[in-house]
Amino acid sequence: MTDYIGRFAPSPSGPLHFGSLVAALGSWLRARSQQGQWLLRVEDIDPPREVAGAADDILHTLEGFGLHWDGSVLYQSDRHHAYDRTLDWLRHNGLAYHCDCTRKRIRSLGGHYDGHCRQRHLAGTNCATRFRNLSPTEQFDDRLLGPIHTDPAFAGEDFIIHRRDGLYAYQLAVVVDDAFQGITEVVRGNDLLDTTVRQLSLFQALGLTAPDYLHLPLAVQSDGNKLSKQNHAPAIDPGQPGSTLSRALAFLGLPLPATLVGAPVEEQLLWATDAFSLGALPQQRQIEIGPESGK
Repeated sequence: MTDYIGRFAPSPSGPLHFGSLVAALGSWLRARSQQGQWLLRVEDIDPPREVAGAADDILHTLEGFGLHWDGSVLYQSDRHHAYDRTLDWLRHNGLAYHCDCTRKRIRSLGGHYDGHCRQRHLAGTNCATRFRNLSPTEQFDDRLLGPIHTDPAFAGEDFIIHRRDGLYAYQLAVVVDDAFQGITEVVRGNDLLDTTVRQLSLFQALGLTAPDYLHLPLAVQSDGNKLSKQNHAPAIDPGQPGSTLSRALAFLGLPLPATLVGAPVEEQLLWATDAFSLGALPQQRQIEIGPESGK
């Protein structure tokens, strides 16, 4: 066992599809190839987007594909006390403020918030809370893709960390929980590539050690749209995992040898753990897949 700690953090807004399986598999293989831990966190802090039973379905599917996690599952819905403390600290230290700007106003500015409410000292009624981004991070080194440079206007924006409807935003919750769980490397799809700079800015402001980041290519359909729950990507079948797992391995640059075609998932994963390397991973930002990969 090494000090490596990775994680997979799905939101329960629907069942796992092929793209989310790739992300789970990539992070699992990276952790197991390092003799490290692989933790599971359910990001259930957005009830309006959640589907009843989806969290249990995700866990069942991961088990069906042999992707077993270490320790107990962490549910973000149990972590509001930690987010409350962090938000209070940021406010106390002048790093958070209330904002009542509408989406319409921000769209009129070209989509980037301009800091309008920084000095307005709003009381908080019907307001979101924004992070005062005093030391923006505009670039970082990705373990797979190398140096990543982000639009300075996006990286330097005072982004929302607590929503007008009272729910915590992803950016705050993910930073607090990655630090709490001691995550040393985040392996995930590169649809989250740009937002990494915002998380790094929060880590810095909170005085926390940030993990390394490794962003995997996205599985996209022939029309260029990523496989996602919003795009109605079909759920994967945990009852027939072998062929789907082999396709996911091939997507990650690990096509099975002929002797393992049709083998149980445990045998596929054992081989893949030994064969896994960063050099094998494709560096494309996205990869088109055939329709059968979503089944």
